[in-house]
Amino acid sequence: MNWNFFYHIGIISIALLISALLRARIRFLQRFLIPAPIMGGLLLLIFYNYIAPLWGLRNDFLGDIVYHLLNISFISMLLRRTGKDLDRGKKKHILAENVTAVMAQYGLQCFFGLVATAAMIATFSPDLFPAIGFTLPLGFELGPGQAYSIALGWEKMGFRGASSVGLTMAAIGFLVGSFGGVVLINQGLKRGWIKHDQATRINAKSVRTGFFSRLESERPIGAYLSTDGESLDSFSYHIALVMATYLLSWAVLSALTLALHLIGPLGVDLAESLWGINFIFSAFCALAVKLFMRSVGVETTIDNGTLNRIGGFSVDVTVASSLGAISLVTVQGYWIPILVLTLVGIIITVFILPWYCSRLYSDHQFFRMLVIYGTATGTLPTGLALLRVVDAEFETPVATDYLYSVGIVFVLAIPIILSVNLPAFSVTKSNPALFGLAIAISAFYLVASFVAYLILSKKRAFADAQKLFYTE
Repeated sequence: MNWNFFYHIGIISIALLISALLRARIRFLQRFLIPAPIMGGLLLLIFYNYIAPLWGLRNDFLGDIVYHLLNISFISMLLRRTGKDLDRGKKKHILAENVTAVMAQYGLQCFFGLVATAAMIATFSPDLFPAIGFTLPLGFELGPGQAYSIALGWEKMGFRGASSVGLTMAAIGFLVGSFGGVVLINQGLKRGWIKHDQATRINAKSVRTGFFSRLESERPIGAYLSTDGESLDSFSYHIALVMATYLLSWAVLSALTLALHLIGPLGVDLAESLWGINFIFSAFCALAVKLFMRSVGVETTIDNGTLNRIGGFSVDVTVASSLGAISLVTVQGYWIPILVLTLVGIIITVFILPWYCSRLYSDHQFFRMLVIYGTATGTLPTGLALLRVVDAEFETPVATDYLYSVGIVFVLAIPIILSVNLPAFSVTKSNPALFGLAIAISAFYLVASFVAYLILSKKRAFADAQKLFYTE
């Protein structure tokens, strides 16, 4: 009997439980609101690098967990029922602002990540694999799942230890998101960027410790039942829905792979790259399933709260597993490039992002900036978690407005996601021009988002330019 799966799931579970208890007891962790999955991941990092080898356990399995749960988290998010269409006028303007803010981060991280890589290759590290520049947006903007799955393909192209480098950048992104987010919130309170009565939740015991008290009079509802347990448990129904959708994405991608193999070697290379971005196909399959359920009148059986719980589980385990999957032996050879890219990422997210978000948005500037900041350093749940610190019950429209923009951002980002292999192909195809093409595509996104910024922000575009955060 094969216990391998349960060994690793059990180890991950123990790490998460220990981390949750540490967060509940240690004031330093409470002060900076360090998420339990990150602490659990650090425990797994130590365990799998120094203890597990003595027991004959490897961390390879964690990479598989990261890959699959990433796709499941996308499916869970996009299967959610959506409300009424956005109102005209102001809602359209806010949608455009959200899309511009996110695409600006894509452009900034991709462009300067690649430029920094080109500078390192031209100076002190001529043998550096050029695709390493893309680990900045993959780790920060997209998250550990994408960083691992795409970088895994680079290893087959000659980038030794690419997956560990990608996961390391993702781990650093989460730390920047957690510590930096709390610093920004505290600065917002101190400098009047947000009102004190809007941030009372930050000092709530449940927020600091991570646990609701047994004496809590009201607890947030996590989910509603949509099926009668006598027939099929509601949670089982939603798990089955998610996993059936995931199987559909596998079938679609498998069929596409067979078709591409008919083209020849180029098709084989392309098919292999597509498996690294399986989350795109998973997302589109989720949208297709939701549209089908809507057309046959059964979309009402979907409970967003239950899907949130499934997505939350997927993200928590993905974050912890991604840190545990890092090989410290492999990463230590790349510590200088990682440091350079980290500094670039910090400058872009901690300093540039608040500057342009405060001038881009016409309302709720700080709240909207927090969501963008969290997603630009970690994942969507990170952004929503930061928002909940100051907007506990999502009383503002910030969260809803952002979720509406996710689909548009996702479609617009596909070309830049598809370009991530160009630097790697510049090595395998011995064609440096492909690296330049990747920089050019990133530059296009940067210029396009800047033009959109000027149009949307109007007179606020450069108002009080010396201030980090603009307030009227």
